[in-house]
Amino acid sequence: MSVLLETRSVSKYYGVFRALEQITLAVHEGELVSVVGPNGAGKTTLVNLLTGLLEPTAGEVLFMGRNIAGVGPVALADHGLARAFQLIQIFPQLTVRETIAAAVVSRQKKRWRFFRSLSADAGVNVRAAEVADIFGLGPRLDTVAAALPQGEKKLLDVASAFALDPQVILLDEPTSGVSTSDKHGIMKTLIAAAKRAAVKAIVLVEHDMDLVAAYSHRIIALSEGKVVADLPPDRFFAEPHLIETVIGRVKGH
Repeated sequence: MSVLLETRSVSKYYGVFRALEQITLAVHEGELVSVVGPNGAGKTTLVNLLTGLLEPTAGEVLFMGRNIAGVGPVALADHGLARAFQLIQIFPQLTVRETIAAAVVSRQKKRWRFFRSLSADAGVNVRAAEVADIFGLGPRLDTVAAALPQGEKKLLDVASAFALDPQVILLDEPTSGVSTSDKHGIMKTLIAAAKRAAVKAIVLVEHDMDLVAAYSHRIIALSEGKVVADLPPDRFFAEPHLIETVIGRVKGH
């Protein structure tokens, strides 16, 4: 399997505070890799490094062999790595169609005529409808995003990232705030959508261990800024010390 996204001996310091220390990891084609860890483990810092929002103090962050340190999420999406960016929190009064179209417009480099494109570009509207259908949001195209149930808001967040046509997608707790009964439905929809859209790999940052166990190919556990495990689920959950140091504290998250 080819390596799509990797870090090589990455560290991130804020003054004397070491948020991450010597992190080396790789995400391969065909994988769903979950990143877990308690509060303060360094998950957010790692995500921000992987998505080009931060530059490491030391080490390299590579996407398909290209150094992406600090390039920013817009340029990174152009390269093929997207993060669910929760547009509905920024533009809650846009409809489902407009929210997805915003990402399509960005992908097509029509940013400078953004709002004109949303209303007038037939190709943008067709693509937005296609993406909405993949996520079961077709009947909601003209619904204002703020009026959606929480589960559908989450799907819309991710649909906007999928509209960027990524090869790798990073999902940061995509089911947070959603009822337990809906979480597996959302995850199954996301994974099915990824296959339809030919997404090559998914990085999932998640604290719900039921979801991590059910859908991960590998689990990368962080604690105090270091990788303490990089294992398939069966081996991860068979290690009592990992349950104690990572999962036990995550449940109190």
